[in-house]
Amino acid sequence: MQPEKFFRALADRTRLACLQLLLQERSLCVCELVHVLDLPQPRVSRHLAQLRDQGIVLDERHGAWVYYRLHPDLPDWSRQVLELAAHAEQDDPQTWRKRLDTMPNRPVACD
Repeated sequence: MQPEKFFRALADRTRLACLQLLLQERSLCVCELVHVLDLPQPRVSRHLAQLRDQGIVLDERHGAWVYYRLHPDLPDWSRQVLELAAHAEQDDPQTWRKRLDTMPNRPVACD
């Protein structure tokens, strides 16, 4: 993982939020990210595709759902950066958790 590419990925608010949510929740489907972030599905999917193409996240299809998670081979320094960024985040992670918990028709997690 090249630091320049990684930091470029973090420079976008949507991609950073997706990564922070994946760090917090381990695995989420696109519809869950759309619900929590309150953004259009094509926008979230486009950013997730960029993160996947850069090797930062992995995707896995389970029926109609596509789940994303942080790439297990991410270098330790990159995970530490994500954790530090999460501590500085203005959006309360508990707010994200509440939005997930109240999501109607939430798919069953596939870990």
